[in-house]
Amino acid sequence: MSEYGTQLREKQKVKRAYGILESQFRKYFDIAEKMKGKAGENLLQLLERRLDNVCFRLGIGDSRAQARQLVMHGHVLVNGRKVDIPSYLVNAGDTITVAQRSASQEYFKTLKEEGGKGVPKWLEFDVAELTGKVVAIPERDDIDLTIEEHLIVELYSK
Repeated sequence: MSEYGTQLREKQKVKRAYGILESQFRKYFDIAEKMKGKAGENLLQLLERRLDNVCFRLGIGDSRAQARQLVMHGHVLVNGRKVDIPSYLVNAGDTITVAQRSASQEYFKTLKEEGGKGVPKWLEFDVAELTGKVVAIPERDDIDLTIEEHLIVELYSK
């Protein structure tokens, strides 16, 4: 495979993993380039901070697609306010809660009974209350996907 093909495949892998389209991915890359630090790491941090991904990481959704749907249907509150935009970027200190009216639904009752999954160290989750907190901005080590972000940076810097 050519160098370009390898770079493109890496970008497509990340887009597919986070469930975003090309235009949105490009916007995240442009933001990441303007931030201080390495563009590739910044890109992954931005993608990890998306509300749908945070809900997935907390275990509120079994997949990113399900977490995205839960957010879009208004089941998730950020700092006590309903947010139905999956691409909403959370910050350190934000509290993510399942809405009170939603907590009585069968899915969330089952989630409480089963207990939480392991959450990354940059997040905290109280299963009994269905409340999570963003403790810190995710570092590169906290992202468990096998991504070579430098290939994406090389692809876009042509």
